[in-house]
Amino acid sequence: MNAKSIKNIENQIYRKFPEVAGSRPTVKNQPSAKGRSDDSTYLLTFRGKATQGDRSFSRTVRVVANESGKILKVSTSR
Repeated sequence: MNAKSIKNIENQIYRKFPEVAGSRPTVKNQPSAKGRSDDSTYLLTFRGKATQGDRSFSRTVRVVANESGKILKVSTSR
């Protein structure tokens, strides 16, 4: 995955989840699903701290994206 695609994904995630803004994602190659031989997919993991009232908790956002930078799935911790 190239740097331009990662930067594009970062900007989209930072807008949707401002508590992870500024954190650099870890990027891992995902094996393709059975029977699928299309673009390889990547897992980007963002980590940050969120505050709600007087409590703070860690927030993890996981993004599955293809080689061209299209986001396929987003999941987050509570």
